[in-house]
Amino acid sequence: MSMSERLESLLEMMRDSPNDGFLLFAVAKEYEGNDDSEKAIEYYEKLRNVDPEYVGLYYHLAGLYAELEMSDKALIIYDKGIEIAERLKDLHALSELKGARLNFELEL
Repeated sequence: MSMSERLESLLEMMRDSPNDGFLLFAVAKEYEGNDDSEKAIEYYEKLRNVDPEYVGLYYHLAGLYAELEMSDKALIIYDKGIEIAERLKDLHALSELKGARLNFELEL
């Protein structure tokens, strides 16, 4: 299944479940994989509004903002993700977010 076929399938599934966190994340990742940062951010941000505790989105969204040299937004998203991972006691996500944030800061 090609990227566009996969994306089409995901978007079709979203018609029935427009606020499904997994689908929003998957669509954002597909757009990111297709180098469509604007659409990827749109879906990551929608997911953040619909399900702010979907901790996996913060690593990817912050990384995308970092790639686009939107440093302030990247740091805000990293910090929010760290806060949520701590609250949820998700040590894996917490470790990834802290590491990514540190690396990002070192590159600034």
